Amino acid sequence: MSGGIIADRQAVAQAFVAARHAAQGLAAYPGAVPATLTDAYAIQDDAIRLRGGRVAGWKVGRIQPPLDAAFGSDRLCGPIFADQVVAASPAPVMPVFGAGFAAVEAEFIVVLAAADPARREWTLDDAAAQIARVHIGIEIASSPLATINTLGPAVTVSDFGNNHGLIVGSAIDDWRTAGLDDWEVAVDIDGAAAGTGRASGFPDGIVGSVRFLLTVLAQRGIAVPEGLLVSTGAISGVHSVHVGQSATARFETGTLTCTFVAAMPRFG
Repeated sequence: MSGGIIADRQAVAQAFVAARHAAQGLAAYPGAVPATLTDAYAIQDDAIRLRGGRVAGWKVGRIQPPLDAAFGSDRLCGPIFADQVVAASPAPVMPVFGAGFAAVEAEFIVVLAAADPARREWTLDDAAAQIARVHIGIEIASSPLATINTLGPAVTVSDFGNNHGLIVGSAIDDWRTAGLDDWEVAVDIDGAAAGTGRASGFPDGIVGSVRFLLTVLAQRGIAVPEGLLVSTGAISGVHSVHVGQSATARFETGTLTCTFVAAMPRFG
């Protein structure tokens, strides 16, 4: 890889980290748009190092047809930092980038057992065996770049997978026999229905998301420690929100709520 490509990659990562740190919007993508997911994950790796802080988990998102064929993957992932993971009770206030993009997503949150760092291939059964618990939850998707979701999955990957927080709700009893992929999950925004869906709409359901993540992290040389969180995908869709709005996610075992405020600059 040439020095110029590396410098541009690092400049993109620096621009995203700086914009998030300052809670400012970006008018356009800050460099050359990555052509492949490999290029995008290289930017993400640089951004994780620049931001600092412990990665407590990973979000998994869908890549819809026909882009899944073009990019060679039906999913993507991004880091969830420990300082942006909150409990569902009391109802949290979640910061989003008012000058950028913001959305709420109802998701099943998986807690993983530690994985063998030498393992590179994962079947669905192997992935399911790594799951210690499953919780209901909400992912907050937000980026300083307002057009992040219109510029393609490589752009989404390059800015932390468009993640800006995770709300973890209660654990689901007997999740292995609960038929989670068939649960109808709904999201309301300001009391109005925003969407409903089932995780069975994902290829191979939530376990498919776990298998994907374990495979990608192994390829990137990233360890899977005990207790790593996986936000497995937007069940009812990606629902845009604005500062001042509130959202409710409804699962068979409970309801989660949150409100949205403008992100503030980070100091230190």
